[in-house]
Amino acid sequence: MSSVVPNPLLQSIVNATRATFAARSASIMLYDEKARQLEFVAVNGEGADTLIGRRLPIGTGVAGWVAVAREPVAIEDVGSDPRFARGFAETTGFVPSGLMAAPLLIEDRLLGVLSVLDRPQQARFTLPETQLLAAFALQAAYSLELIGQAQSHAEDLERRDGVESLREAISRLDGPRREAAERLVQALVELVSPVEPTG
Repeated sequence: MSSVVPNPLLQSIVNATRATFAARSASIMLYDEKARQLEFVAVNGEGADTLIGRRLPIGTGVAGWVAVAREPVAIEDVGSDPRFARGFAETTGFVPSGLMAAPLLIEDRLLGVLSVLDRPQQARFTLPETQLLAAFALQAAYSLELIGQAQSHAEDLERRDGVESLREAISRLDGPRREAAERLVQALVELVSPVEPTG
C-alpha cells in the first residue's frame, strides 16, 4: 500500500486533464531531487489503483525524458519511440499506444511531469493540445508551489515565540472566551497546514 498522501489540488488537475483530452489515463509524477526519481502522486483512469507511489529514475521513459529536457512532447506511437519504457508499462498492466507529457516548472525548477495517455481511436495529438497540456502543467506547478508555501508557513507558525505567548495568554482565559480563542488559533493553524491523510 502506498504511503503517498493524496492531494486534492493535484487530483483535481489530473481529473480535469483526463476529461479535457478524453484520455484513458492522466497522471502527475513529482520529482524527488535527492533520489533523482519521479513518483506517481495523482492518477485518474487506467493505473489509478496500481501506480500511486511507484517511482522511475529520472531520464527513464518518456516522462523521464520530459523531466530532463524540460520540454513537452506528443507521441502518436510509443511502440516506435526509443524513449518509451515498455518494461515498466507492462508491469502496470496498461501499455498505452500514444501519449503527451509536459514538465511542471516554476521558472527553471523542475517539480514533476503531467502525462496524458491514449485518446479516442481517430484523434491525434495536435500542437494546440500540447500547448493546452503545458498550461495544465503550469497550473499544477503553481498548486505545488502554494502547497509548499503553506507547509513552510505552518512550520514557521509552530516555531514562533509569539504563538507560545498567545497560547499562554489563552490559558489564562475562562469559559467561552477561552474556547473562542482556542478555536481561532486552531483555525489559523489549519489554514496554513498541509492536508492530512484520512482513513
